Formats: sequence, C-alpha cells, structure tokens
Amino acid sequence: MASAPSKLYADDVSLLMVLLDTNPFFWSSSSLPFSVFLSHVLTFLNSILLLNQLNQVVVIATGYNSCSYIYDSSTSTNQGSDNGRMPARCVNLLQKLEEFVIKDEQLIKEGLREGIASSLLSGSLSMALCYIQRVFRSGPLHPQPRILCLQGSSDGPEQYVAIMNAIFSAQRSVVPIDSCYMGSSNSAFLQQASYITGGVYLKPQQPNGLFQYLSTVFATDLHSRAFLQLPKSLGVDFRASCFCHKKTIDMGYICSVCLSIFCKHHKKCSTCGSVFGQAQSDVNSTSNKKRKTPET
Repeated sequence: MASAPSKLYADDVSLLMVLLDTNPFFWSSSSLPFSVFLSHVLTFLNSILLLNQLNQVVVIATGYNSCSYIYDSSTSTNQGSDNGRMPARCVNLLQKLEEFVIKDEQLIKEGLREGIASSLLSGSLSMALCYIQRVFRSGPLHPQPRILCLQGSSDGPEQYVAIMNAIFSAQRSVVPIDSCYMGSSNSAFLQQASYITGGVYLKPQQPNGLFQYLSTVFATDLHSRAFLQLPKSLGVDFRASCFCHKKTIDMGYICSVCLSIFCKHHKKCSTCGSVFGQAQSDVNSTSNKKRKTPET
C-alpha cells in the first residue's frame, strides 16, 4: 500500500506508531512477564531507528482506562542514564511508561468499567491516526506511516463502533495496521484491522522469541514488503458487535438507514430513531381488509 511518491523522503523511510498494551489484568495472568515483553519491544525499537537515520518511532501506551504518548523519537533528548548503561530513548520511555501505569492504576481503583477487562484500543488508534494526520499536514515531505498494535488484552465489544471507525479512517488514509497479538485466542478486531488496511496480523506461537517475530515481520518498510513472503491469516473473524448490548453476534438485525446492528428486533432504532416494521404492518392490514368477505 504505497502513498504518493512526491510526499515521501524515500521508499524505505518509515513512521512507526507503536501501540503498547499495558493492561494489568492481562499481564498479571500472562505466561510472558511484562518486563520481558518490554525488553523485546525496546530492542525492536532500537533496531528500527538503526535501519535508517530518518526513521521515526512514536509509542502510545494503551491502558485499561486511558491512553498517552510516552515516546517520540523526533523530540527525545540525548541524555542517558547516570551509569551510561542504558540508552537515552530507553530512559525516557521507561520513565514516561512508569508514570502512565501509575496514573492508569489509580483510575482503575476509582471504578471498573462494566464488561470485559479490555484495553482502550479505540483511543490509542485514534491518537495514532491524529498524529499521522498532523504529519501529513506538516509539509510535502514525510515518511511512510504505519501502525503496529502490540496487544494482549481481549476485545471489548463496547468499543466496536469506535474501532471500526478508526480502521476505515486508516484505510482511507492508506495507513496499514499491523497486529502482533499476545493473547490466548485471536483478536477479531485486530484481524479485521489488518485485513482491511492491508497490514500483517501475527500471533506468535512462542512468546519468548518475540523479538525474532518483530524483527523478521514488522521491521520491514512498506516498500520492501512487496519482495517478501510475509505471514497471512488463515481466517478472519468478521463478526460484529450489537449496538444494544455490546455483544459479539453471528446473526442480527441491521437498520436500513444508519446500518446499526441489533441482536434482537426493536420497534425503533436507538441510533437514528427510524421506526422498524411500520411498512410491513400497513401491508398486512391492507391485505387483511381485501380478504375479508361481506356478511350475508
């Protein structure tokens, strides 16, 4: 999925938006500790910046209640740790990440959302797309943008509408969404996001080798992908979530006006207010009058 050549520095220059899942409900039960996961991600980010000096990396933390920018390579400083053992980018990222996790945990203590303990993926996708649009409007020259979702939490059906809006916005802007899912089962939302936008969906079979998956699949720029055999999903779960109960359904009712989806029949659309079944009831009443015979 190539953008207009006149708007690029070069074919191999990338703007990588990384969405980092920090949901404590997932990592507390994951076989891969969050510290090990983070070490793989930091090594991967370093390799991206080493591939091309014009490459740019932006990291967005995706928590349970909030999202936040925690790292931007274009604005990061060159100051490292006191002992000189840790690169500057790692120091800045880890500091911002720690502040974000503490703040998100405080919001969790104030009250849990109803439903599945999923991360706020819709919010981080929207933030990534807003950043990309700002880069588009900064001038005629910019790198090729793409989004990488490092997700482990299960899908939140209540976010279906917001996530699908973000997916179609990315498709319209020619921004592929890559997905590396660490959960036990596949993510229908991320499968659809990668399929619709032309990205890559991958579920690592061996989480301990995460860096190898990241470096061999997601480190390649969009131009080089045309010459590689990247993994493809065997199947995509296209099931939608109903607007009334926010649950994933196999079959349902769709409003012909606003395309809202419902798991049960309603007399009126809760989204646009359209009345269901009015025309059908008029037809039924008319046919009954015609079949009625006069009394003798």
